[in-house]
Amino acid sequence: MEQTKPLCFMFADDGSIPNNPHWPLLVYRTCIDLKGIADPERKLSDTFSHNHWGEMWQNGIYPYAHYHSTTHEVMGIARGRAKVRFGGEHGEVVDLMASDVVVLPAGTGHQCLWAGPDLVVIGAYPPNGRYDLCRGSKSEYTKAVAAIPGVPLPETDPVFGKKGPLTKLWRR
Repeated sequence: MEQTKPLCFMFADDGSIPNNPHWPLLVYRTCIDLKGIADPERKLSDTFSHNHWGEMWQNGIYPYAHYHSTTHEVMGIARGRAKVRFGGEHGEVVDLMASDVVVLPAGTGHQCLWAGPDLVVIGAYPPNGRYDLCRGSKSEYTKAVAAIPGVPLPETDPVFGKKGPLTKLWRR
């Protein structure tokens, strides 16, 4: 796998979705070659697992704005396409397609605006976080703003391991 430089996005706190004040959202374009692979879901989950990201899930992306305040998340597009807004209402809409991978730092809002009928996403989390689902309520927001700075940095990039771009771009 050839290491690619990710697109990086920083988003401001909008009062509902806190986003992450320290680390950018990373978008790796066509970073895992899935052409001709009969089971792209397995290829993505094996890649994430090999790099110590686990608690895998396979699904789409929720059609409502949400974020995770106690863990970071990786999403790999195994099949299909989607338009996803990251960063909340004033964030960035990104077209994603099979073989793209997105790494979201804790607090980063995400919402699927459109998905093709064949969309399959593989998601995972680093071992040092715990999953929660926040939808932007005032009580969640207050707790999230306090929790996000304490979420530990992942030790590895979910695609490229210990020497991947995440380990250089996300530092204390």
